[in-house]
Amino acid sequence: MATQSKTTGIKAANLKAADSQTTTIALRRPGQDTSRNAIILGIGLLIALAAPYVLYPVFVMKVLCFALFACAFNLLIGFAGLLSFGHAAFFGGAAYITAHSAKVWGLGPEVSILLGMGFSALLGLAFGALAIRRQGIYFAMITLALSQMVFFMALQLKFTGGEDGIQAVPRGHLFGVIDLNNLMSMYHFVLAVFLAGFAVVWRTVHSPFGQVLKAIRENEPRAVSLGYRTERYKLLAFVLSASLAGLAGGTKALVFQLASLTDVTWQMSGEVVLMTLLGGMGTLLGPVVGAAIVVTLQSYLADFNVPVPVVTGAIFVVCVLVFRRGVVGECLAWIGRRSR
Repeated sequence: MATQSKTTGIKAANLKAADSQTTTIALRRPGQDTSRNAIILGIGLLIALAAPYVLYPVFVMKVLCFALFACAFNLLIGFAGLLSFGHAAFFGGAAYITAHSAKVWGLGPEVSILLGMGFSALLGLAFGALAIRRQGIYFAMITLALSQMVFFMALQLKFTGGEDGIQAVPRGHLFGVIDLNNLMSMYHFVLAVFLAGFAVVWRTVHSPFGQVLKAIRENEPRAVSLGYRTERYKLLAFVLSASLAGLAGGTKALVFQLASLTDVTWQMSGEVVLMTLLGGMGTLLGPVVGAAIVVTLQSYLADFNVPVPVVTGAIFVVCVLVFRRGVVGECLAWIGRRSR
């Protein structure tokens, strides 16, 4: 009897010690993660500020625009588990509205971008209200079909310019003061837009709303059983993702002073999927890295007599086989194993 009591006491002591150790680790790791994230973000900001002095500013602006586009898409697929093949509609639709507002209506760049973003939000509300009624491949096919409708409208409507698009879009003066025709001024404006969009994604992911989205992604029936109206959460995530995609598309239209059919094709939707998976789906920095890789390949391979989509696709296949979590996902997993 004494031996049994002694054994029980030892088990209780071990369990208490394990609980204490677990609590210590749980209390220590968030601080370590916060510090690590702050360092990574600080280094990334320094690189972004120094990039236009080393690389061609327009190239870096293109990377930032597509990085924001990929972050918007990742918010939907990486954290809500919704695969959309129609995000080009929001990206390109906002580009057309922004370009038309700046060139024809003579509005300032900030107002033009906000109008494009608002259009994408309304379009996302309409698309989402229809698409979230289905799941899986049916959801993806509905978004693709609706996106193709936007493509044909852009091809036929008069204000879009058809196959010529809207060209010579004026960048204008930001708040009537800052001349965006200056490359460095335009670059810092694009960087500010990207940081604002990235901050929205970061805050969303780390909010209670973001936690519910993750729960829906992992097990929607269980989220429903806990009392969450999952359709509302998915619709809100869809609209938010569409709005940020529109913000990226409108900014790109001002950077290149052009809105064309390329922005609304299904290939554009495929490219953002490629960027997100390549960088790391479900990670905050993964889409940024994936966008940088894809845009760099497209820009530098264009000088060679090689089929760029084939090379990009081959690299994507290799990365999927070697880095199943994406580049950033594998790096985070390696850091996690090292820190144990």
